[in-house]
Amino acid sequence: MLDSSHLPRWLEVLLGEKFFNACIIHEDAKKNEKNVYCLDCCESICPHCLSPHRSHRLLQIRRYVYHDVIRLSDAEKLMDCAFVQSYTTNSAKVVFLNQRPQTRPFRGSGNICITCVRGLQDPYLFCSLSCKIQHILRTEGRLSEYIHECEYLTLPEPGLDDGQMTPDSVLEPAGSLRTYSGSSGSGGGAGGVDCRTLACTATTEIVKKKRSSISAFRAACRPISSPVSEIAVGMMNRRKGTPHRSPLY
Repeated sequence: MLDSSHLPRWLEVLLGEKFFNACIIHEDAKKNEKNVYCLDCCESICPHCLSPHRSHRLLQIRRYVYHDVIRLSDAEKLMDCAFVQSYTTNSAKVVFLNQRPQTRPFRGSGNICITCVRGLQDPYLFCSLSCKIQHILRTEGRLSEYIHECEYLTLPEPGLDDGQMTPDSVLEPAGSLRTYSGSSGSGGGAGGVDCRTLACTATTEIVKKKRSSISAFRAACRPISSPVSEIAVGMMNRRKGTPHRSPLY
């Protein structure tokens, strides 16, 4: 367990806070998850609570694999993050605030976290900020030499980050359709062609090519009929004529 008596107040609350719960003050508003931490007030707030905290030091909390993380660049402004394993997601490096529960003990020959024995990559020694803090307090007894003085910490630009991590596999199509004039609008001036028209034309051409290629493939794979089989097919397809009675003697 982490001995919080040796931690600064802002760090003690940060590591023990439950983020991404709905804000009680703005429970009827959209996007009311508490994903911002105010270091001056030592409390978590939602985006609708930002107005009174604009001049304070604010830390954006994010989620990665269902656990709280912060950007490595933000963490380095607050404390020494050497040998804490970072993860890259959406082109940003993040670190976990607390250690994650493990379903089974690590069994291998690779690197492990000194505190919680989680498997790590070389040359890391800690899986989270909390694990490093626990190790420092256990071995040195104080944390003051590892805490940085941060007088200014602000949030990213509005609309650039809402705190939720988007999977890297969700990408915008590289070959998006554009108008003849180069704009992405739907109509336009002289020479402009509607994007939907281009899409329909391209789709029609693809369908035609697929049909023609399938027909050619079927024709190539059709077996060559022998004269006997052609006669048999002709006899099978010949319509049955009117029956004739044999003469009576």
